[in-house]
Amino acid sequence: MTLPQVVPDPTLPQRVTIYEVGPRDGLQNEQGVVPTDTKAEFIRRLAAAGLPIIEATSFVHPRWVPQLADAADLLDALGELARDMPVLVPNERGLDRALQKGVRHIAIFGSATETFAQRNLNRSLDEQFAMFEPTVVRARAEGMDVRAYVSMCFGDPWEGAVPVRQVVDVGKRLFDLGASQLSLGDTIGTGTAGHVTALLAAFNEAGLPNESIAMHFHDTYGQALANATAALRSGITTFDASAGGLGGCPYAKSATGNLATEDLVWLLNGLGIQHGVDLGSLVDTSVWMAAQLGRPSPSAVVKALAGG
Repeated sequence: MTLPQVVPDPTLPQRVTIYEVGPRDGLQNEQGVVPTDTKAEFIRRLAAAGLPIIEATSFVHPRWVPQLADAADLLDALGELARDMPVLVPNERGLDRALQKGVRHIAIFGSATETFAQRNLNRSLDEQFAMFEPTVVRARAEGMDVRAYVSMCFGDPWEGAVPVRQVVDVGKRLFDLGASQLSLGDTIGTGTAGHVTALLAAFNEAGLPNESIAMHFHDTYGQALANATAALRSGITTFDASAGGLGGCPYAKSATGNLATEDLVWLLNGLGIQHGVDLGSLVDTSVWMAAQLGRPSPSAVVKALAGG
């Protein structure tokens, strides 16, 4: 298999964690329902490829995301493997379902903008915190780890530019509720490297260390890897990615393609940064999943290495 020439950069982190979101974020807006057994096999293959964290599913109401209506069945199919896999929960009802399945890690999904909060959460920007607080408090009391996604950090399709200070304020409030990590989302892919650097500097100035921040990039405008590089240079060590570049956001039509895990791994390999993922196994998994979905993978690395 072709591999990049390794040219380490001593100013960058020596190791990063890849937070795989393909099974949840990647599949959530597929038009055809993916069978539960196929999802379970996808997750097992991702785990075998060395992905350390795999977000399995979401306990969202099936009316909103029909693709994830089988969340409980999927966790049952995965057995003990599922206990350490994060699941997204929208509210206390979702938390109840997660607790019933013995899940140890959950994520909540907030918005940095008023319009997206109204459209996605049916809450105002301020009201979302009141909705999340009891969920986070209960989860922490149960010994669960809580991650908080912040969407629309780099632009909103309805509101346009989003002030950096506004994003920081929202993220800080979610963190102060009890989240252990913030995932900052470039939901519509309009972010650029300088914007990434400025936003991370603002979060650091507000008292949030890089260890508490993850980046979630979309490649809508081809900027995901450039933005990931900027985040690396700022000291970020956790990156969300989706195997094969699957997914987007079902509530924002311009939010296409997550950063492909293979593309990120190729970048990290070339920089000599450790991550623990076997690229060949990962490419094979994405080729297999593309066959299940009936279309080629959008990942540039998958296409180059497997013609997939």
